[in-house]
Amino acid sequence: MYHPTDVHIGRRIREKRVSLGMSQSALAEALGITFQQVQKYESGANRVGGSRLWDMSKALGVPVTYFFEGLSGPGNKAPMPKEPPLSRQSLELARAINAIPEGDLKNQVVKLVKAFAKSA
Repeated sequence: MYHPTDVHIGRRIREKRVSLGMSQSALAEALGITFQQVQKYESGANRVGGSRLWDMSKALGVPVTYFFEGLSGPGNKAPMPKEPPLSRQSLELARAINAIPEGDLKNQVVKLVKAFAKSA
């Protein structure tokens, strides 16, 4: 059983990597590790050490605190993520929508996606 904090950190790594359009191989190369190790970090199977977390924050362009955002308070024994993880498709959709310049077209795309979600 993986520790919930490790799973949360791995989830945050994956979400940021996918939102940037970065492959596991590209992140691994930036960190000097194998893509299999990135997979283990993302699943929570392996814990991310402090120095590796620092390097990862630089490679993904986020502060180290980013990986801990969304965890429950310190009073809980096993911190759990507050929200379910985003799917790869959700992250790719968000990235595509963010690439559309602000304005009417972007607003219409968002309304369309929301309409599809309501009808599903």
